[in-house]
Amino acid sequence: MTLTGGLVLFATLFFLVMFLLLPIGHRSQEEAGQVVPGTPVGAPERPMLGRKAIWAAVIAAAIVGGIWLFLDAGFITRQEMMNFNRVSR
Repeated sequence: MTLTGGLVLFATLFFLVMFLLLPIGHRSQEEAGQVVPGTPVGAPERPMLGRKAIWAAVIAAAIVGGIWLFLDAGFITRQEMMNFNRVSR
């Protein structure tokens, strides 16, 4: 895997993991009993986006590192990936 491919994979996984982490610990303003005027009642009281972004980066880096090591170890080659969906006769 090239460095560019690793960065693209990291960015993709970062946003996927970030969207998975967003609902964790969600408490709406309505549940907290204090709705800020001009915001929807379902808006989070404390979104904790910084903490969730750090966790998303750590998890995405671990997944990319695992994939990178798997491919670098030679368990599967580029030619095997190219031939994966080909129908043999």
